[in-house]
Amino acid sequence: MKTFTRLAPAAAVGAALLLLASCGERPDDTAADGSGATGGGGSFSACMVLDTGGVDDRSFNQSSWAGMEAAAEQNPDIQIDYVPSADDAQYTPNLQAQVQNGCDTVIGVGGLMADSMKEVATANPDQSFAEIDSSSELENVYGLQYNTAEAAFLAGYLAAGMTQTGVVGTWGGLPIPPVTIFMDGFWEGVQHHNQQKGTNVRVLGWDENNPGGGTFANSFVDQGAGRSITETLASQGADIVMPVAGQAGLGAGAAAEAAGGSLNLIWVDTDGCVSAEQYCDYFMSSVTKNLTDSVRDYVLAAAEGEAPTGSYVGTLENEGVGLAPFNRFEDRVPAELKTELEQVRQGIVDGTIQITSPNAVSAG
Repeated sequence: MKTFTRLAPAAAVGAALLLLASCGERPDDTAADGSGATGGGGSFSACMVLDTGGVDDRSFNQSSWAGMEAAAEQNPDIQIDYVPSADDAQYTPNLQAQVQNGCDTVIGVGGLMADSMKEVATANPDQSFAEIDSSSELENVYGLQYNTAEAAFLAGYLAAGMTQTGVVGTWGGLPIPPVTIFMDGFWEGVQHHNQQKGTNVRVLGWDENNPGGGTFANSFVDQGAGRSITETLASQGADIVMPVAGQAGLGAGAAAEAAGGSLNLIWVDTDGCVSAEQYCDYFMSSVTKNLTDSVRDYVLAAAEGEAPTGSYVGTLENEGVGLAPFNRFEDRVPAELKTELEQVRQGIVDGTIQITSPNAVSAG
């Protein structure tokens, strides 16, 4: 029986079935303009445009850049570079600047960049692009998407099985599909636990059937807002909260630390005990997207002249999404609940458990 002790590497993307490479560290050398560059001889140039939050956001920017670093480590002929985006007004000029810099492929991080990516890619049809958290609409743009509703369903089931108050919560950075897909899955997982176990666990901050009533910080960087929202949910009875807000989610860590053990969290995108280890004591688990491996595989394939086309969708089945180790909660999660989680995972994979999220990403 498969256990939930480790997220295995994603299946290789497209034509490139590649060996596992370790995740890279965040760059130590940053140029004066805020960009980062590293790599080998430079016969192939892979360039990234980050979303807001920076390269060390403990979330999707950092994991995506780690994939670039892993590709450069595996193939020394790959030169890698990134530019940060302070706000959404910089998406288009940053993408265009990377094209003008002569990059062989340009990767945009985040679905918020979709319109800018379409604009720049349309204007440069001979340039290779890839975008994280967005589907492919153009032949020269490869989409990297992750059906995180599946893994978040497991997190919701876990939270419902672990809550002591019968109340859990979730909140997001912005009300956009790459965020609300997590919240949908979490909500559905709690409902499934209620149906299967006869419990009545409530979810604060989100209801898939009433998305207009969801709770959002309207930011991926405002940790103060993240802490305030989390403390509000805790005051309403939630003892487990899942923030879906990048760096703003670190405010939830501060709230849990101040609560002195009465509040625990579920992190997203990365294993929180790796990316935000200062709050590891409070991370029951994390809903992960295997950004590092899928970005690495794309860059390695592109460098070999075999850049994939169309879209990649990470799922539980291909291990592109998953539930991270329980880490310091390993001995606190009952064996029976671990067995149930494996059964739920298998049910999602074989289709006997259906994800109803309108934001779910289809691999078809």
